[in-house]
Amino acid sequence: MRKIRITAQYFQYISKTVIMKKYFTWIAVGCLFTSCVAKRLLTQSQMQTAALREDSARLADKVATLQGNITTLQTNIKDLNAKVASLSNQNSQLGQQTAEQQSQLSQSKETLQQQQQRLQHLQTLLAQQKAQSDELKNKMNEALKGFNSNDLSVSQKNGKVYVRLSENLLFPSGSAVVNPNGVDALSKLAAVLNLNSDVSVNIEGHTDSIPIRGRFKDNWDLSTARANAIVRVLVDNYRVNPIRVIASGHSYYDPIESNSTSEGRAKNRRTEIILSPKLDEMYKLLEMQ
Repeated sequence: MRKIRITAQYFQYISKTVIMKKYFTWIAVGCLFTSCVAKRLLTQSQMQTAALREDSARLADKVATLQGNITTLQTNIKDLNAKVASLSNQNSQLGQQTAEQQSQLSQSKETLQQQQQRLQHLQTLLAQQKAQSDELKNKMNEALKGFNSNDLSVSQKNGKVYVRLSENLLFPSGSAVVNPNGVDALSKLAAVLNLNSDVSVNIEGHTDSIPIRGRFKDNWDLSTARANAIVRVLVDNYRVNPIRVIASGHSYYDPIESNSTSEGRAKNRRTEIILSPKLDEMYKLLEMQ
């Protein structure tokens, strides 16, 4: 009986021991499980924290980049505003310049138009002068056609009519007294002049280069005396208005031929009567330029 009790007690002891071991085993397993779960959760939490930190860092970088872009854009906007203001100012100045240029252009056009009108007027006056000169030349040729061409010629140059009379026609050698043939020629010339009162008369005396002897001091004196003598014939004998007449002596300083030959010297001993239609209106127009 004692053995059986012992065995029962031993069996109970063993059972309790087993039960306790199982209990502690389950506790250990539970603790181990709980520890594993907590460790896994900690790891996950750490991973999430790291991920969040990375996201935060990326967001911070993006924010910094965006702030840099904002600063750049603000600078660009400021520069663009300055350029707009400058362009507006330039546009305003260009507008003023354009107005000034248009004003200057308008004035230039007006001046050009005035110049063109003056030019047309001047061309008209030149045409009128040429017509008058042509008519005067024709009248002189008709009036003086009976004289030898070697002694008298009529030509036209620069709107003026030149009547050239030789010494042989007008004067004895070394004299300033007009001979009868010369007076006859001057009478016909004066008749044309009196019918054309708007023509000025310039009388030029010319000699050759041979020094003069006798009553005249030199060739200047002779050439001037001959021009004055013709003036007196025209004015005193044929009533040509003296206001229209100018007399001058040129001695031998304006030859038309060489003074080295007798033929050339003969041509240089001459009197030229230069007839010029009045150009008062033309001179006034030229003074306005």
